[in-house]
Amino acid sequence: MSAFLPRRRAERRGLRLWPVGPVLAVTFAAAIVVAAVVFYAGWDLLGARGLKAERRLDSQTLFDLVKLSFGVVAGAGALVALVVAYRRQRVDEDGALREATRLHTERFTTAVAQLGDDSAAVRLGGVHALAGLADDAPTRGLRQTSIDVLCAYLRLPYTAQADLPDDDAPARHAYLALREVRHTIIRLIRDHLRLAADHPHSWQGHDFDLTEVVFDGGDLSKAQFSDGTVSFGGAQFSGGTVSFYGATFSGGTVNFSGAQFSGTVNFSGATFSGTVSFGRAAFSGGMVDFYGATFSGGTVSYSSARFSGSTVSFRDGQFSSGCQVHFIQVQFDGGTVDFTGAQFSGRPLLTGAVADFRLARFDGGTVDFSGAQFSAGAAADFSGTAFAGGTVCFDGANGVAPAGLVPSDRAALPSGVSLPAAWYPGEGTS
Repeated sequence: MSAFLPRRRAERRGLRLWPVGPVLAVTFAAAIVVAAVVFYAGWDLLGARGLKAERRLDSQTLFDLVKLSFGVVAGAGALVALVVAYRRQRVDEDGALREATRLHTERFTTAVAQLGDDSAAVRLGGVHALAGLADDAPTRGLRQTSIDVLCAYLRLPYTAQADLPDDDAPARHAYLALREVRHTIIRLIRDHLRLAADHPHSWQGHDFDLTEVVFDGGDLSKAQFSDGTVSFGGAQFSGGTVSFYGATFSGGTVNFSGAQFSGTVNFSGATFSGTVSFGRAAFSGGMVDFYGATFSGGTVSYSSARFSGSTVSFRDGQFSSGCQVHFIQVQFDGGTVDFTGAQFSGRPLLTGAVADFRLARFDGGTVDFSGAQFSAGAAADFSGTAFAGGTVCFDGANGVAPAGLVPSDRAALPSGVSLPAAWYPGEGTS
């Protein structure tokens, strides 16, 4: 939550007004300075050379001086009234804010109490009440508080359906009721993240702490994760289908570090242009689909992740200029990882796409780069990669061979590795 601390400190904690005496003194001094500047500017524009001397004041001149005196007094009074009216307005605004905050707190307390009710219907009411409170929050900090409570509810201990006894109907009914509440929270988060950033009810830019949450389904498709910090660290995607279809990860930080993927997770068509980490994630079952995903900037890291049983597809993915995708020390020891048709593109002499497989280990399974395109500006690096088992296929790949992939000493390719003839003539497939 540290990303928002500076902004929260900027929130007004209470009304702070200077004493009226110094304020009036400063105001009058500023008024005199402005009047002097205007007078001398007009004097200069009119080209005046001096004042006409008069030995005696006539009645008209005396009357003008009296009017000027009363005008100065009236102006001073108006200035005092303006300062007092401004201070009164500030006090009224602060009072309105305090009253709105008090009412918000009362509603917040009631909604949180509903979340702890035994009835699923009451809990659903509490979820919608908290979402409404977030929309109506008088300050950004109060909106974040409502979001934090909804995320905390998802982090509560949760037993997946597969772990329930087959003959325990009450437990299954309780599970289905709780699942409905949890999926409602996920849906509300998605709906608010789909709104434009300047929409008054948009939750973009806020923090979402979903650390170690158990996901057995849920739809976050087309959500806009921009700015802020979003954490799925240690989350378990263990059942159902969790959809990030068409989601946008731009700016801020999105963290999937240590997440466990054993169900179906869909990132098809997603756009990654911020900092996204899948470091130490375990892909041990199910299907994780990055089909057609676009990596167009920032950093996406799979460092030290393990692919041991899932089918993970990057088919037709676009790794564009300026993007860095790290697979450093990744272990491929089962399942299928598909990069078919992926495009690693960049522009010569400029920073291109980076696909870093340094020190990765291929111990089993199938990793398919068939038809992938590595353009001249890309920096795909397989230095130090260990091919100890499984199948790694580059058949039909186009462009420039990634660094560290082709043996420089013309040695035979490791078992299970196949390269295009253009990269390694005579050793296309081993």
